[in-house]
Amino acid sequence: MDYQPKEGNADAFKSLVQTHVDRLKAENLVTDRELIIMEAADGTTIEVFEWLFAEAIQQAHQNKVVHQMWGEFGEVCDYVPLNSIAEAASMFAEFGAVE
Repeated sequence: MDYQPKEGNADAFKSLVQTHVDRLKAENLVTDRELIIMEAADGTTIEVFEWLFAEAIQQAHQNKVVHQMWGEFGEVCDYVPLNSIAEAASMFAEFGAVE
């Protein structure tokens, strides 16, 4: 997932990102593979995780808990496509690590 925090919401956004995958795990939608969170120069955050199975994405769209979480994200950030991030155009994209 790729997110651009809304003005003045960086801290709230970072708190949500830190809980995102754990909340998806609680709904049995993602694997235990380690989460990777990176940041582009413009502040866009890239989050890499693995869905538990192919249909998990569709199940997420039907899940009330996930919809509530997406609403929380929508208040503090915008979703952006990966190809809109400048670094994605480079052969060897460089992003900063987010702890």
